[in-house]
Amino acid sequence: MKKVAVIQDLSSFGKCSLTAAIPVLSVMGIQAVPLPTAILTSQTEYPSYHSEDLTGKMPRFIEEWHKLGVAFDGIHTGFVTGREQIDHIFSFLHTFYKEDTTLLVDPVMGDRGQLYDVFTDELIGSMKELVKCADVITPNVTECCLLTGLSHDKLQTYRTNVEYLAAVEEAGRQLQADSGAKVIITGLNPPALEGKRLVGNMYMDGSNSYQSLQTYNGKSYSGTGDLFASVMMGGLMCGQNPVETMELAEKFLSAAIQSTSEECIPTVAGVNFESFLGMLL
Repeated sequence: MKKVAVIQDLSSFGKCSLTAAIPVLSVMGIQAVPLPTAILTSQTEYPSYHSEDLTGKMPRFIEEWHKLGVAFDGIHTGFVTGREQIDHIFSFLHTFYKEDTTLLVDPVMGDRGQLYDVFTDELIGSMKELVKCADVITPNVTECCLLTGLSHDKLQTYRTNVEYLAAVEEAGRQLQADSGAKVIITGLNPPALEGKRLVGNMYMDGSNSYQSLQTYNGKSYSGTGDLFASVMMGGLMCGQNPVETMELAEKFLSAAIQSTSEECIPTVAGVNFESFLGMLL
């Protein structure tokens, strides 16, 4: 059984990060090996939460796992609390990243045009260095803007899908040029046409690109980006075609989002993905 080290936080409520990655990878036949960056009572968009930063514990995980002589087929990074944690990730890569290891970096930094409150400009610089090491990068549109300098405000001024998608693709090509990685940009939200809103994702590999757009219900749920990245990681480990895996992730999330919307569950609580894990078998 293939093993993936998952380096991100554990939030008790919000259905994101490790509580999203572990079940997704498990049902896809992959052993998820968690290295928690922090433990939170709930994800950070809840009105109140408590967080225990585990920066100081990360070197012990590296040391103990190195003693065990373990190896990883994949490494999946997500939420980090700051530059020191990224430094520890570089140490982790020095120890465990081999020629046949796949590194997926989900550069969790912001959403809806805003940098998350817990992050600084210093973190952006460190994240730019980390994505250069990646084999696959899965930023949302906001994170793509933060990594490339693309103006998120300017994106909102485009009046056609063609203009919007061309600008996002240009930024994605810049990420590709800087890292040599496959790039999957999530959360595309082009301008509304005749009152119809769309949301989707874009995949870029070499000179090829593919985008997929679906009807948008206007809601942004906790953890959907983490679930998407986890499905992509699972697909990579299973040798699946990335575009087919992206389409599978979209169908999985669409079903979960529809169910969640019908039950009028608050967006901070995440989506009812558990009921649809069978779609990933």
